[in-house]
Amino acid sequence: MNKFERQRGQPADHDTLTDEISAEISHIMTEVIDVSDAPPIAPRAPLTQDEVRTILISLMLTMFLAALDQTIVATALPTIGRQFGDVSNLSWVITAYLLASTAVAPVFGTLSDIYGRRVMIIVALSLFIAGSILCALAPNMPILILARGLQGLGGGGIMPVVQTVISDVVSPRERGQYQAYFSGVWVAAGIGGPVVGGVFAEHLHWSMIFWINVPLALGALALLLPKMGKIPVFHRRRKVDWLGGVLLMAAAVVFMLVLTWGGNRYLWLSPTIIAMIGASAALAFSFVWHARKADEPFLPLPLMGGTVVPYAMAAGGCALGAITGLTVNLPLYYEVVYHLTASEAGLALIPLAAISTCGAAIAGRTMARAKHYKRVAIIGTSIAAISGCALALTTLPLWGLLVLLSVFALGLGTTFPVSVVSLQNSVARPQIGTVTGAMNFFRALMSSFTVAAFTAILLMVLGSDISLVGEHHGPLNSIPVADMITAFRYVFGAAAALMAGATLCMILMEERPLAGPGTPPPVEMAE
Repeated sequence: MNKFERQRGQPADHDTLTDEISAEISHIMTEVIDVSDAPPIAPRAPLTQDEVRTILISLMLTMFLAALDQTIVATALPTIGRQFGDVSNLSWVITAYLLASTAVAPVFGTLSDIYGRRVMIIVALSLFIAGSILCALAPNMPILILARGLQGLGGGGIMPVVQTVISDVVSPRERGQYQAYFSGVWVAAGIGGPVVGGVFAEHLHWSMIFWINVPLALGALALLLPKMGKIPVFHRRRKVDWLGGVLLMAAAVVFMLVLTWGGNRYLWLSPTIIAMIGASAALAFSFVWHARKADEPFLPLPLMGGTVVPYAMAAGGCALGAITGLTVNLPLYYEVVYHLTASEAGLALIPLAAISTCGAAIAGRTMARAKHYKRVAIIGTSIAAISGCALALTTLPLWGLLVLLSVFALGLGTTFPVSVVSLQNSVARPQIGTVTGAMNFFRALMSSFTVAAFTAILLMVLGSDISLVGEHHGPLNSIPVADMITAFRYVFGAAAALMAGATLCMILMEERPLAGPGTPPPVEMAE
């Protein structure tokens, strides 16, 4: 006799249940619970070093494709214009890609948090391959422009998804070192793209700059997909806020068109530009209003607040804007002041691009070892700001200018790994894709804004009808050297101000501990 029998005075199997209890138990036993979003019971086996290396190589190849197609087409544009007999619309071959890639960056980032990285990297690369094939087969300029837009949809999706996958396979403390490698990919694409594009257009056929993407993209997929099954899963299925995504993309496209056309096709104070600015602002306010009302908005506004995310985004945007604005405008300075040829001016840009990667590598290695990791970025951006001031206040021989630009680039490069890793380290794992896409979106807008601002500064000071991107409408020899030096004092000063802003953002940004190998990642909710 057990204790229940002693207490109740009768065997347990003689007990009967009331009708109410029986009905409740019957309901519980037949209820179906959806566990599709539940985490696995057993943790996944950790990735080996060889598997991590294979994944990272395939990711670098994937990112190289997206970076290359922003530069490889430029030198082939004259050849394409001659073949199609259409020079007036050539700029749209570049603009269509930039508009599409900028607009979809937050979309792919958010969708990777909903449907997973594997699905979205396949979608992005598939769009990129399809766009490349259509570009290569384009029979006329309108089809080529539309195909470049399709290619931009894929290229814009590649960037945030690749950066999100890195965060899935590498701990935050180690991640800074790998960010430096990916900065090197951008440098290689920036330097090699125009050279390869020119060789293909001159000695083979311009369509080869698009055909080359197909085997490279298929190779990246072949390397990446077999390993994607072992990557930890952090996405969470939820309803997609398509209206919010459309409003955000529409606002971005209109704003990018303003920056592209303003001061070039239309005057900045023309009715067209003013109307477009109003339309962009209205769409942006509509997006904010909708995001505040939606249960699960496309881009949660609280995610953009806090003590880390806004400062990391602003610091990275200032740094990327400064280096992009100088890269676009410096060839003009080299040609007028130092009388370099176009090819020599291109070579003179290498220190600015290449040495920034060294700064990123220094910051990445520091993050892997130092507790107070943001100090390297504070020091680096301060050095860049001081170097920018020196460039604005002095007139140097070419070798002196290149040395000072190298110091500027070295300090600037420290911003990228610190800002990216800090931003990703500050949010919950299921939101890393969303915040990474938003970061890429903001950086692209900042780069476009800086290029437009630097161009406007030069045009106001020089008072000449010149085009700083593409063909020059006025002869460069007609611009006095002294006027060009004076104009670039303001440009260098603006670059210094951007880096001072980046320094301030790094100082204000909260420095949260980074999880390292063998330590659990932060589990706090998004800011």
